[in-house]
Amino acid sequence: MKKPADQALVREMNLSMALRLIHQRAPISRAQLAQITGLNKSTASSLVDYLIERKLVHETGFNSAGAGRPATMVEINPNAGGVIGVEFGVDFVSVGLTNFVGDILWRKDEATDPADLQETTLNQTLAHVKEAMATARKKSLRLFGLGLATPGTVNVNEGVLIFAPNLNWHNVPFRKIFSAATKLNVFVENDANAAAIAEHLFGLAKHDTDFIFVFAGVGIGSGLFLNGKLYRGYNGYAGEIGHFPMPTDEAQQACHCGNFDCWEMRVNQRSIIARAQARIKSKRNSMTSVLMAKQNVPLSISIIKQAADAGDPDALAVFAETGRALGQGLAGLCNVFNPQKVIIGGPLSVVGNYLLPAVKEVSPRHSLPEIDQQTEIVLSNFGPDASLIGAIAIVVDEALSNPMNLERRR
Repeated sequence: MKKPADQALVREMNLSMALRLIHQRAPISRAQLAQITGLNKSTASSLVDYLIERKLVHETGFNSAGAGRPATMVEINPNAGGVIGVEFGVDFVSVGLTNFVGDILWRKDEATDPADLQETTLNQTLAHVKEAMATARKKSLRLFGLGLATPGTVNVNEGVLIFAPNLNWHNVPFRKIFSAATKLNVFVENDANAAAIAEHLFGLAKHDTDFIFVFAGVGIGSGLFLNGKLYRGYNGYAGEIGHFPMPTDEAQQACHCGNFDCWEMRVNQRSIIARAQARIKSKRNSMTSVLMAKQNVPLSISIIKQAADAGDPDALAVFAETGRALGQGLAGLCNVFNPQKVIIGGPLSVVGNYLLPAVKEVSPRHSLPEIDQQTEIVLSNFGPDASLIGAIAIVVDEALSNPMNLERRR
């Protein structure tokens, strides 16, 4: 009884390995797949045929390089299925529908009020999810699942948000709520972890084994990829880098987590606005105040960016000061984890080009030379959408890990 079960498990593992390699290295031939995996050519070809039959991959032409017959190349089939992604922000929710390779086919973004009841925000979100499901039906696209990215600590196994300080949400059973409403397989992940998975599957870290994704917005979080895998820590809550203490000579700042002088209080969106407000008070005719009056809007990151775009020295100084605080913390992370890359994304990436020079100026001062010289600090290509793409990525990652489960759910 043991032998057939072992053979079935080995086949599942081989299918996952083949599908992941096709995802990473496409276009790729059956012979190349056999060479990389160490499987014999017959087994590799059988695995590819299985994946083609299930429409997870498709043939995409020939490679005539080298001697012998041209090799038929295969790649992931973008239309194999669809994925719905949900990103919860502190003051917004985004819902997107993509194909199997993460191309956005439909999306809806809506502002939310943090003061609203939790039920109100969830009902708004479910309405958008059902729109996405209707769009998938119109496109005859079978859905592989729904991914949900949220700030805060998450019990991934149960699909429960444990605590999101900036939302003040506790013990929200996201999987239960969304599964009941949609009948889809639902996967829940911390927003920074989800974004890190997106970078590994679709982005700048596709070929990296050790990197840190830093999600910067109202809060600061991270996804830690170590030795090719997402590091979760003992209880699954690793990566809450925004809440390590970084005291200054200034008065203590209370954080939403209940502690004081958390690093994120120096580098989040609110800290940038506070720095700009301080400069406005000392200068009656600052460019930011002029822009606010002209547009009849309150002070925001967008207004400060507009001033910086126009060369305003105060706005540029605000971003530089924030970048230096960000760089100081990143240097500490680099000293601990020695990553190949640090990737900065999330809402603050819209001003990333103003933050990055100061980050790169300060980080070498606080990190060991042999570490700093080997670490690349870059901005995510996904920008503010890093966690929305991450919500998609956690479903795709599950599909790549368990392709036979997709067949079982058809």
